[in-house]
Amino acid sequence: MFNTIDKIIIEFDKALSTLAATPKSARPFPGGALPEAELTDAEKRHTASLMRVNHCGEVCAQALYQGQALACDEPAVTQALAQAAREETEHLAWTEQRVRELGGRLSLLNPLWYAGSLALGYAAGKFGTRWNLGFLAETERQVEAHLEGHLERLAPQDAKTRAIVEQMKRDESVHAHTAYNLGGAELPEPVKRAMRVSAKLMTGASYWV
Repeated sequence: MFNTIDKIIIEFDKALSTLAATPKSARPFPGGALPEAELTDAEKRHTASLMRVNHCGEVCAQALYQGQALACDEPAVTQALAQAAREETEHLAWTEQRVRELGGRLSLLNPLWYAGSLALGYAAGKFGTRWNLGFLAETERQVEAHLEGHLERLAPQDAKTRAIVEQMKRDESVHAHTAYNLGGAELPEPVKRAMRVSAKLMTGASYWV
């Protein structure tokens, strides 16, 4: 009983940190030493909106991992989720700073997406270790594809933003491979499609709000 309560308190603290605190990065900010590119006002607004979407995605990732960890009793899986969450916290820091540098703001919908992702992660965890890991791997694969799409939409001269997105993409690929190496199952195609539809809804709304 007390162990469960302690776990809930810890996860609640993580939620507050994700939504309200300024995230920190243990690694240097990608592209931190690069000069700012010459961008038009429209390009700055567009890029800030894309990075707001990426920040929102990292908020969702934190919630997913926390929900999955709450439902999981396998030490190896919990460790993998914790490692992914630590790197996603760095992604939070990078994307938030870049949004600010470009004169943008974070999504007003973050609390809503966080709550939904936490519930989804917990539900995924309840299906067992193989499906829990499979859900993690598929999430990371879809995020990787999403980031690749953003690289195509960024201004070619904006090396600072591109450096952040490229490092995030590399990290997501590692997370996916780790999940499969630990025994993650390949999700059924209808589940993958549902995940893509949900992600499209989130990214579309977060671009503007």
